[in-house]
Amino acid sequence: MTAARRNILILSVSAGAGHKRAAEALKSALLTISPGSEVTILDTFRHTSPFMEKIILGAYMEMLKRAPQLYGFLYRQSEKGRTLSGFAKEEFNRLLSRFSAARLLEYIRQERPDAVICTHPFPLGVISTVKKSGELRCLSVGAITDLTIHPYWVFPETDLYFVGAEKLAGDLTGFGISPERVHATGIPIDPSFASPVDRSSVLEGLGLPGNLPTLLVMGGGLGMGPLAESVSALGNLKNSCQIIVVAGKNIQLREKVESIAPGLPNSVRALGFVNNVRQLMASSDLMVSKAGGLSCSEALACGLPLFLVDPLPGQEERNSSFLTAEGAAISVAGVEDLAEKLSACLAQPHRLKRMAAESARLGRPRSAVLAAELINSRLEFSGRDYLAGGAQ
Repeated sequence: MTAARRNILILSVSAGAGHKRAAEALKSALLTISPGSEVTILDTFRHTSPFMEKIILGAYMEMLKRAPQLYGFLYRQSEKGRTLSGFAKEEFNRLLSRFSAARLLEYIRQERPDAVICTHPFPLGVISTVKKSGELRCLSVGAITDLTIHPYWVFPETDLYFVGAEKLAGDLTGFGISPERVHATGIPIDPSFASPVDRSSVLEGLGLPGNLPTLLVMGGGLGMGPLAESVSALGNLKNSCQIIVVAGKNIQLREKVESIAPGLPNSVRALGFVNNVRQLMASSDLMVSKAGGLSCSEALACGLPLFLVDPLPGQEERNSSFLTAEGAAISVAGVEDLAEKLSACLAQPHRLKRMAAESARLGRPRSAVLAAELINSRLEFSGRDYLAGGAQ
């Protein structure tokens, strides 16, 4: 049965690529199950308050870049109920709402969405504030984009939550969110990850044989992290293997990798920004990466063992800890540690096989579709929700 046509608003924030990719995955899934629906992704603060975007998100990115340990300290303190939680959390949401709520409500009144989905805690806080005041009554959804539950995502006014794994559902209910509101869909990733991939064709297209262990090395869309050093170390491994490197938009990094590749015993293929990550992941035997929630979830959907290099303090540390505890990943501190641990695993195929099995167990290739189905089911059950103040 075809789902009813819906008008859905997805609120994201341009702090890293993961929140936007989760929003795009949800949009794709919603349009798949309900063709003809109107699904809009709004970069929340860019639309409502460019000033707040520049100040808050700018400060966030600068802290990650220049003082990651300070960010990690603040993150851990807020997990414990200090710093950015409690009263401070309320004050911060009040500040965001003061600059953003009016324009956001005006937009919602004009568009009249059936549901508002948030892939970042900041807009979820704004939506929760206006719901608490009685100004908004449409369905509100939080799609948590890391493999951890931080108090900053927790708002009693939120109608539905999507989390990355079953264990995390219990963590969220531990904050007082009722279990019926929490669903372990997995972090929303593109629905195409549920489709099969012809590994031999992908490798052949890259000029690589299909009978060698294939290592995928990624550093996110900007090609961050010690990628060139990692490639040099892996290319010199005594274990026979081949390496695919995704440098993203970092042209200098790609050129550097291409310059060192000819001198390495193991074959290396350097790529820039790509739109076939699913094919590359499905054609590889393991992935060396940062510990971003979206990229890790995509790898899990492909059953890839993960080697997570120098996770940033904060949510990346939490993602790495979760995946390591579940047996799907190995956390490595620096390039030498990476080469040593990865070489040991290549020499023991049963270890990689066991990690791959744990990765596949955690993988949710249909996460976005399941989330879309739950949203549609909730709307079917409750009927159309309305804005307060007569906007019907």
